[in-house]
Amino acid sequence: QVQLVESGGGLVQAGGSLRLSCAASGRTFSRYTMGWFRQAPGKEREFVAAISRSGSSTAYADSVKGRFTISRDNVKNMVFLQMNSLKPEDTAVYYCAATTAIPVPTTRNRYDYWGQGTQVTVSS
Repeated sequence: QVQLVESGGGLVQAGGSLRLSCAASGRTFSRYTMGWFRQAPGKEREFVAAISRSGSSTAYADSVKGRFTISRDNVKNMVFLQMNSLKPEDTAVYYCAATTAIPVPTTRNRYDYWGQGTQVTVSS
């Protein structure tokens, strides 16, 4: 089992950047594929990005390709989401998630563990 805690959210102007972090408990972090999802008010939770257990493979939603970068540190049990060129439509609660599924699932029902989320607000 793994517990996840997100941080790094906040208020930023359009065009700005934020870096989200997710700290994972346990000594088996490298066994999990990690993902980021987001949920805007009135909308379903959607996939943003995912990274394989070793970090060698990644996947992104089309809406964030070229702007967001997912990375992980298996020594520090952390996963990150660097978000650049932010847009108002990126406003949402961002969730970190973990799964033992491979290679890099992009659907929420493949993920078993979830954090509590961190709010990202992008003003126009």
